Amino acid sequence: MDKLTKEKPDLKNFQNDQMISKKKSDRISFLITNTFGSIAFLFVCILFFVIWICWNLGLLPSLHIFDPFPFQALEMVVSIFAVILSVTVLISQKRQARMESIRQQVEFEVNIHAEKEITKMLEMLHDIQKKLGIDNNDTEQLERMKEELDIEKLHEQAKQGGKD
Repeated sequence: MDKLTKEKPDLKNFQNDQMISKKKSDRISFLITNTFGSIAFLFVCILFFVIWICWNLGLLPSLHIFDPFPFQALEMVVSIFAVILSVTVLISQKRQARMESIRQQVEFEVNIHAEKEITKMLEMLHDIQKKLGIDNNDTEQLERMKEELDIEKLHEQAKQGGKD
């Protein structure tokens, strides 16, 4: 079986592998981000704040007020929670940037592989064209298209382009 007909890895599996990292810190980060970033969590927070405020305004008579208006304890809890959420967002962004970098690398490698395959097909078509005696007026352009892609030159151009 040649390289072109071999079974390709499933894209869904690749995405799952990216989502489920081997490091424990990444798994915890993923869990926290998915929990804090859910609509269910938003409703739980709203419910928590409504109960806290109603409780401490005396709207629930059977419960003793522990944080009277202006709710200083609630303010402190919300501030601490805001810090935790901010750090969670930063962790999520860092993780997303790492995943994007992996995606870009894979995409680059796929593009290079495709470029090599296309170049090989052009060479094969040109050989067939010669054997059949078909005249081509655009041989200069065809020869440029058949040239091997210089990966090092591409990397150098990308580095220079990123410095501007």
